[in-house]
Amino acid sequence: MNVLGFGDNTVDRFVDRGTDYPGGNCVNVAVYAQRLGLDAAYLGVFGDDDLGTRLRAAVAAQGVTADHSVVRHGETSVSTLRVKDGDRVFLGYEPGGGAVAEPLPLTPALLAYAASFSLVHSSVYSGTEAELPSLAGAGPLISFDFSDEEEFRTPAYLDLVCPHVDLALLSCSDLDETATRALLSEAVRRGAGMALATRGLHGAIVYDGRTTAVAPARAADPGSVSDTMGCGDAFLTGFAVALLRDGWSRRVPPAPEALRDALRQGAEAAYDQCFVEAAFGRGWPAPVGRV
Repeated sequence: MNVLGFGDNTVDRFVDRGTDYPGGNCVNVAVYAQRLGLDAAYLGVFGDDDLGTRLRAAVAAQGVTADHSVVRHGETSVSTLRVKDGDRVFLGYEPGGGAVAEPLPLTPALLAYAASFSLVHSSVYSGTEAELPSLAGAGPLISFDFSDEEEFRTPAYLDLVCPHVDLALLSCSDLDETATRALLSEAVRRGAGMALATRGLHGAIVYDGRTTAVAPARAADPGSVSDTMGCGDAFLTGFAVALLRDGWSRRVPPAPEALRDALRQGAEAAYDQCFVEAAFGRGWPAPVGRV
């Protein structure tokens, strides 16, 4: 079993700490899969600036292979954040400059490489939508993070992505349970193999067209939490890794008890993430005048 994060990387700049950290949804999932004992790799575009160099080094230091990624001329993207009462609060985003912002196309060689993984994970921030049909056809399971923004919940966007996705992750802290269940049903109706909603302290729900499973969150003492950066990514990874270990494939969908157990393991992974600085630590001082 192995996992590939395919898509975005970024620097998370915590202005209250004066510290930059490596991150990005697809990077995080690869790192967390490695942390849970699976072989993991990252495939994407790094900038050739100092931040891009630091990002590559941080990913490698986690034991995650990135040797099929490319380095392009341009600036690395930066997300600006601060911590308030243990929760991370997004303040702004500076997109990558130059060719760094252009998605990485899957050449035949890269497609064959991606197809060698048990699970390939991507996201709305990766620009990989056009690659999903060929990637799904090549064989690996595909998970996809739809985030929490309305533009990625429209019928047109769901129709573009869901038919090629085995596991759709939707961040639903902004929705009540009824609306969350309706969104999960919509994602599955439009083609996703299953849809998982994370709802912060309200727990998580998964639906696969046959079974709906619900699990509470494991709440941490707010006074002991470092920050909540990466908790959703950790939940998804813990959930997916549990299913892979249970034998999940397109031919063998998860049994109801496997879904419930995967939710529990996702909650444990998210809980553990609460005590990690930023996505996975490895921070360095932010440039003077940029915090």
